[in-house]
This record gives sequence, C-alpha cells and structure tokens, in this order.
Amino acid sequence: MAKRTFLYDEHIKAKAKIVDFAGWEMPVQYTSIIDEHNNVRKNAGLFDVSHMGEIFVSGKDALAFLQTLFPQDVSKISDTMALYCQFTNENGGIVDDLIVYKLKDNDYLLVVNASRLDVDYDWMMLNKQNFDVAIENKSDVYSMIALQGPKSAEILEQAGYPREKQPKTFHITKDMLIGENVYISRTGYTGEDGFEIIIRNEKVSELWQLLLDKGQTFGIMPIGLGARDTLRLEAAMSLYGNELNEETTPPEAGLKWTVDKDKKEDYIGKKVIQQQIQNGVQKKLIAFKMTDRAIARHGYEIYHNNKKIGVVTSGGISPTLNINIGFGYIKTENNLKINDTIQIMIRNKLYNAQITEKNFIHKHNKGN
Repeated sequence: MAKRTFLYDEHIKAKAKIVDFAGWEMPVQYTSIIDEHNNVRKNAGLFDVSHMGEIFVSGKDALAFLQTLFPQDVSKISDTMALYCQFTNENGGIVDDLIVYKLKDNDYLLVVNASRLDVDYDWMMLNKQNFDVAIENKSDVYSMIALQGPKSAEILEQAGYPREKQPKTFHITKDMLIGENVYISRTGYTGEDGFEIIIRNEKVSELWQLLLDKGQTFGIMPIGLGARDTLRLEAAMSLYGNELNEETTPPEAGLKWTVDKDKKEDYIGKKVIQQQIQNGVQKKLIAFKMTDRAIARHGYEIYHNNKKIGVVTSGGISPTLNINIGFGYIKTENNLKINDTIQIMIRNKLYNAQITEKNFIHKHNKGN
C-alpha cells in the first residue's frame, strides 16, 4: 500500500492529481505542468518533498566513515555547508546521489532519494564495520518542503525568517520557524534560488499553509512532481533511476567534476573510478535538443548513421525554451561531440536531434 505524506490532505483540498511515486501517493500537478513550471521560473513554487529520506550520522568516527562511502572529500566542507555526493559500489556504480550537510563536527545530515532510502540505510549499515558512529534514519519523524523560485527569499522573510538569517547557497541552518526547530537549507532541484525546509511531521501543514498565505502577493503556487521533473531537466540535473544507477559510474554520468581526484582516503569503487578518469569511459551521458518535431522519452533508442549507439534516459518539453530536450547515454567509440546530429527512434521512425551542452538554461540558484 502506498504511503502518504502529512500534506496529503492539503493536496486533496487543492484538487491535485495524485499518482504513485516511489511507493508514495504524491501530487503530479495542481493546474497544468507548464503553468506550474513557468511560475517557478518567474515567481515561486511550493513542493511537498516529504518522501525524501533524512539520515543522521554522528560520532567520533563520522567523518572517517563518510570518507569511505563517497568519491567526494567530505573533509573539505566546514560547519553548515552542503556537498553533493554519490554512494558508489565496488564497481564504481552509483548506489544513490544525495546531499550531505555538515551540521557541526562529527554530526552530519544526509538527504537521500525516496526510492533508495532503504537501500542507502542498509548500505551504510553494511559498511559501518568498526567505526564509532551512530546511523539514525529519522525519515518517519520529518517532513520536507521545498520553496523554489526567484521570490523565495522574500516569501520566507514574510513568513517570519529575515533575510539576514537565511543561509547562503549550499548551506544549512538550524533555527526556529513557527515556534518550531527546523533545518533550512539553500538547496533545491530546479535551477532557481530557493530553500528546503525540514520540519517535524506534526507541524508541516501549518508551515505549508503559512508559506502559501504569505506568498500570495508574490504569485506562489503549489507545484507537483510533473513540473519538478521538467524544471530539473532544463537545469541539467540527473534523476536516479534515469541518468543514475548502480551500473553507471560518476565519470560516465558526467559527474567527473564531483570526484576529488586528490582525495587520499580509500573509498568504495575508487580504483575503477580513478581508472576511468585517467583512461576514459566506454559510454557517456549527453544532452540533446530535438530538431525534428517529436518528443524523446525514457527508454527510446539513440541512433547515428542508422546504427544504434545508445538510449534516452530522460526527455520532454522545455517550457522555458519551447523546444523538446533530453538526456541519454551513447557509446564513446563514435567520437560524437557538441552540435553533431543523432537520431531518436520514436514509434519505429527516426527523428533528428542535436547534441548540446548540458546547460539548457542559465541557472539562478545563487542566494545571498
């Protein structure tokens, strides 16, 4: 039976269309996906992301333990900073991608994907070994709201959290809001400025209603998973299960920039990942735009000169650019580059597309 977030009744009252997502009954849209998408780009949107998982890692070996799990060097972040990371397996494959927040020395918060929460927790427990750490899954205790868009900071201020206290981009703070202890991070999945707020389940509806009320002047709208997907696609952000999986490594996924090449500590999958960085990969993630009138979808085949060379991982409409865009993996042996033409097989017919840079839009996710 699918789970429901503590905001489920709010979604029903707002006449949201509900779908099953990663075992949760979640709103896919309230009005139209395009209207919701455009409103986040122009004004602000409020997302229920309570299906995401929160795992706390603490203890004197917390840093040493985390260093064994990620290609990223967690020691580089100071208190209140965040770091985008991937759990990797022995073959360098991505178990999950997540954000690690350093709350203070020996105290970290990991926000993980809903579909991978149990896998992640089990993975951490399996690799705990003799480290002196406590690993606490508190996902059932907390809900999470994402406030995203260029007017997010103004709305949060109107809700009682002044600009001077708001965290900088990719930082987190623990503070009081609506008389409740909350975690407020300046992170998101849209390419816009915004915040993710973690709060106890019992208080999330009050916060949701407050933000919608205070945000009316700024054009706020509740936003469903449909627009969340189009927003992240335009912002060139990968989705686990599409661009990322246990058979794909960070270098293959275009995430070589996240791997700390000088990290001295050993981590799971390090040998494979370092070899790929030095010697190259056999497949790579590309971005493309359709030049023929068609929409590429997840699972469609990619061709070049009538030969299959890969598969689409994500595709759809870009409401901002009014074109059809997508991501996919292709074999590197073809030596294709930016501006080269490929074809997508759609209903037994090939349609032209062009490889592009992975920056469909200019991101505005920089706060104060």
